[in-house]
Amino acid sequence: MNIHFQHTQYIWLFAAIAIFFALFYLRARWKQKVIKKIGDIRLIRLLIGGFSQRRFNLKFSLLSLAFIAGVFAVMNLQKPGAADGLSRKGIDVVIALDVSRSMMATDMPPNRLERAKELINRLMNAMPDDRFALIVFAGKAYLQMPLTNDHGAASMFVAAAGPDAVAEQGTVISEALRRTASVFNANERRFKSVILISDGEDHDAEAVKTATELAEQGMMISTVGIGSPEGSYITDPATGENKKDESGSQVISKLNEEELKEIASVTKGTYVRLDDSADAVAKLRGQLSQIESIALDDVSLVNFKTYYWMFAGLMLLLLIGEFFIPETKKSKERRLKEQMKNPPETTSIVS
Repeated sequence: MNIHFQHTQYIWLFAAIAIFFALFYLRARWKQKVIKKIGDIRLIRLLIGGFSQRRFNLKFSLLSLAFIAGVFAVMNLQKPGAADGLSRKGIDVVIALDVSRSMMATDMPPNRLERAKELINRLMNAMPDDRFALIVFAGKAYLQMPLTNDHGAASMFVAAAGPDAVAEQGTVISEALRRTASVFNANERRFKSVILISDGEDHDAEAVKTATELAEQGMMISTVGIGSPEGSYITDPATGENKKDESGSQVISKLNEEELKEIASVTKGTYVRLDDSADAVAKLRGQLSQIESIALDDVSLVNFKTYYWMFAGLMLLLLIGEFFIPETKKSKERRLKEQMKNPPETTSIVS
């Protein structure tokens, strides 16, 4: 692992330099047009006689260089310290966990969500060399945890997942799948492994279409069905009572297996209905074993040496230098100061 910039996503800020030079050029053109309109050379010299174009150009150059140094500071140049990361061989897995209200149904005691969390923890324990990321979704999808091999921290994120983590309720699987795609490195041409855990309660017309598009990008999605086809009442954690619809009838949530099976099929994944956690973990590991394991550098415990301060210091020096450089010529400044110290004598006419 060599010296590199940590935040390369900010490289687009360098495009602002082109804008600066464009404005500088337009200003020069405008100035020439104004001079031509005035026409009187003596008047122009009188108006801008103290102005130094060289100093103005120098100040502009210093500001531009300061901006460039600032961008480099934001990108944060760094290199690994003495304690280098460990080399491991494994795969990256993104888990998309349904945290909608229907996951509180009790047809899988204590409820579907808790059984899903148990499955995730078992899976991470069975795959110690692999990195996991967690996305929670209901009506919206959010990245709860980026890819990490710190399974202890990952377990805490899993434990904190719940319906309150997503304000908008529902089960929009297509958005969850699109969110998982953003977790992986888009430049990698190998398979990307996703595990979708849901009851598929709300039918999402775009889910299978989105899965098909992601399959073309090398994504393999294995799905885990939580719940029963017969369904169960949804318990409201706040009141302890069963959830009711607008008509006052108790809501029954049922497992929608067909959609989950189709998503797995079009992406060359596998569908597992969660009855026994150990059996489900074995099936998922068997499917994930088809993905190529590659040597990866684990940088989670690496102490990096950062060099942003060098660019930040250079930016500060350039700004200070620009501040103390005047735009007027020294000769003009000296004459003005002398005139202020020695004002011309006035003569009076005595009649």
